[in-house]
Amino acid sequence: MMLVRSLLFAVTFTATTVMMSLLILPGLVLPYRFVLVYKQVWLKVVLWQIQTVIAIDFEERGRANIPAGPVIFAAKHQSAWDTLGPSLLHPEMVYVLKRELTWIPAWGWYLIRVGMIPIDRSKGPKALKGLVHRAREAIAKGRSVLIFPQGTRTAPGAKRPYLPGVAALYAGLDVPVVPVALNSGLFWPRRQLRKWPGTITLEYLEPISPGLDRKSFMKELADRIEPATARLESEARVRFPWLPPLQDEEKRADTAKATAKT
Repeated sequence: MMLVRSLLFAVTFTATTVMMSLLILPGLVLPYRFVLVYKQVWLKVVLWQIQTVIAIDFEERGRANIPAGPVIFAAKHQSAWDTLGPSLLHPEMVYVLKRELTWIPAWGWYLIRVGMIPIDRSKGPKALKGLVHRAREAIAKGRSVLIFPQGTRTAPGAKRPYLPGVAALYAGLDVPVVPVALNSGLFWPRRQLRKWPGTITLEYLEPISPGLDRKSFMKELADRIEPATARLESEARVRFPWLPPLQDEEKRADTAKATAKT
């Protein structure tokens, strides 16, 4: 049943996004505020589809940990949901995203119009300079910046290094970094059509103030995000026992079964 609902969601999500991207084309020349409101409408429609069709809701924790003024959100990235929920919750926030997304006709132009920050990761240090420059412009306008410090979606339980982009922002912007833990990958698995019902939890952790050296900052960031993410994943498995085991857990279970038969 969930496979059918997941397929239905894929169709409705694609249709909605294509339709609304085409409708906004004339509006791209209108004031930024109009485009921002349109973004929020699209997000509300899509998140309503997620809740209605595949029964995935979400909750926030730790709002009190967000300091006043613009900040850098350094968020765990487990699924496509992470590009939707936080943007609805923080309308003015801009994402750091891979440049290739801006090449998508209509939708990519819309990303540029609302101020998202594309980065060409193949350019190395030069790309980091451009990233800091664009992020500094956003901060000056009072807009927070969200970056996925591991650079790409990372499945629950998987290990992936934290990349230098977040350290460059931390050193170059002189604003607090708010670590963000979540467990979205349990419900919306990476590269899988089938979704699982439940409630995604997004938690803002205690901010990291400016002033640390690069190595200390990177360690502190990982030490806050990783245990908190593991905790949210464990909580979700208790609340929603139908969630499938992690891939590495499945492999271990298969190995154990094979060993028991020999």
